[in-house]
Amino acid sequence: MRDHDTDLGNMDAGALTRLYASGEASPLEATRAALDRIDRFNEAVNAYVHVDREGAEKAAKASARRWGRGEQRSPIDGVPVSLKDLTSCAGMPCREGSATTSDAYCDFDGPPVTRLREAGAVLLGKTNTPEFGWKAVTDNRLFGATCNPWDTRLTSGGSSGGAAAAAALNMGVLHQGGDSGGSIRIPSSFCGVFGFMPTFGWTPQWPPAKMTTLSSIGPIVRHPRDAARMLNVIGRYDYRDPYAVHGQPDDWGVDLDCDLRGLRIAYSADLGYASVNDEIATRVREAATNLEKLGAEVIEVHPGFESPIDIFRRLWFTASLEVYSQCDERGKALLDPGLVDDARKAEHWQAIDLFRAYADRADLTAKLEHFNQEYHLLMTPSVPIEPFEINHEVPPGVGMHDWEEWAQFSYPLNLANQPAASIPCGFTRSGLPIGFQLAGGRFDDVRVLRAANAYLDAYPARFPTVPNPAEFA
Repeated sequence: MRDHDTDLGNMDAGALTRLYASGEASPLEATRAALDRIDRFNEAVNAYVHVDREGAEKAAKASARRWGRGEQRSPIDGVPVSLKDLTSCAGMPCREGSATTSDAYCDFDGPPVTRLREAGAVLLGKTNTPEFGWKAVTDNRLFGATCNPWDTRLTSGGSSGGAAAAAALNMGVLHQGGDSGGSIRIPSSFCGVFGFMPTFGWTPQWPPAKMTTLSSIGPIVRHPRDAARMLNVIGRYDYRDPYAVHGQPDDWGVDLDCDLRGLRIAYSADLGYASVNDEIATRVREAATNLEKLGAEVIEVHPGFESPIDIFRRLWFTASLEVYSQCDERGKALLDPGLVDDARKAEHWQAIDLFRAYADRADLTAKLEHFNQEYHLLMTPSVPIEPFEINHEVPPGVGMHDWEEWAQFSYPLNLANQPAASIPCGFTRSGLPIGFQLAGGRFDDVRVLRAANAYLDAYPARFPTVPNPAEFA
């Protein structure tokens, strides 16, 4: 029998399934451990907005029977998983963080849910997101704000803030996020976990995101090995997504055990235009040195493009206008005022403005792809600032107006449709997590995962045992 002091709620997917295979633990035990952590911690952080306890236990019992017969469906059969509340899942509501949506249960599964069910994963419930995923913090009028597990007075980031907070506290093992402008990487950095945005089109989704050509579904987990396990399931072609493409690796984790010798990593402290907190800059520079110690060649160089904030805003605000224009007057009054403000900024733009934004986007993509012919990976901070107070889109008192002003490192990669990860690399003096970003050329996802895995194997991340303040434990 296994050691009774072992906490199933702290284990990764690999450890759990090894215990399932040996008969030392069951999917039902692991699922109940995850549900127990949700019961203990969710009041403090508000990561989950819907928990399907009955459905999860039913799925876990079915998984236990399969493991008992040696007929498990996949390496994540029986592993507890969460879904972002922008993802359609039959038998659960899909509120998308919006009071304009219905609380009726969905009657169909989106592509990631279809694949997860086929793999035998246990679906725990839905995690919080800002309204339609429109901003880089997680709060909405329907469910409130998701707090940072390291300091519950602060934001978890967004838009996959619920998933990142859940991952930090292991309220479930694998967490599905989505990233249209940093929505996986930003909360992963703020919460001190690993988040990966795959190459656009390799992780299908349907219905489409509000900004369709920017969005990728991806994992938020504690370690790249679990990311690869999840991607081996959700990273498969699905005809329902018109932007889905073939060519995904047969095994997303094929190179995880490779070292970093031969990798040329371009390190840019600020991309030539961003302002970065001194402590964050120091920790990320230390991470660059650590990558060198692991065998990579790290060269400090800027990739040579100007801030694409105006390109991104043309696309993003136009998407907000589409949401706004589809609402009746009652619905418009229910929308997040910030989303409405973005939409109204786009009202007087002309078609030629959007056309030019797409042309400029193509130019940016060409520059980054050219850069990746000389350098295998691009390294930057994930986010240039510390987590700030909840229920604010920007840090109070700094003179910013929109989240795009402080998320300068993330959305360039969405515009270029390139894969990118946020990797934990330490803490500020006040005990808040810091992450660095690694990005690769399109379809170079395996290389990003390889480098992230080597780093976290050598320099493991640390996670909160309970939400801070600890009286919620």
